[in-house]
Amino acid sequence: MSKIYDFLTEAKFFFIATNDGDQPKLRPFGSHIEMDGKIMFAVGDQKAVYKQMLANPLCEIAACKPDGVWLRYTGKIVFDDEPEYLEAMYATSPLLKEIYNEKTGFKMKIFHLEDATAFIMPPIGEPEKLL
Repeated sequence: MSKIYDFLTEAKFFFIATNDGDQPKLRPFGSHIEMDGKIMFAVGDQKAVYKQMLANPLCEIAACKPDGVWLRYTGKIVFDDEPEYLEAMYATSPLLKEIYNEKTGFKMKIFHLEDATAFIMPPIGEPEKLL
């Protein structure tokens, strides 16, 4: 997991693909933490992407570094309601507290991937299987 976490951190942002009915949807994310042997991500409960995740929990995450090496991380979204995950996410991304709070009414949902596969994909050569 640490290799995946480090790759996402170095890439700075990454894209998560979900499905909206029969239409794939792709959007950038950036917040992530590593805890309890899992990489956790955050999404707002007011967003269409959250509703898509609930309807179909299969997703793929892709990130790319400037040298052309990229990561493909695929799995099933599982939401985690543990308060310590929320606090850790707020600690690493303080801007999230301005978005997700009692005043705005928005809630941040934390998730990780299970039944996952992950590959680091070089521009030339064989992929490195991480999971």
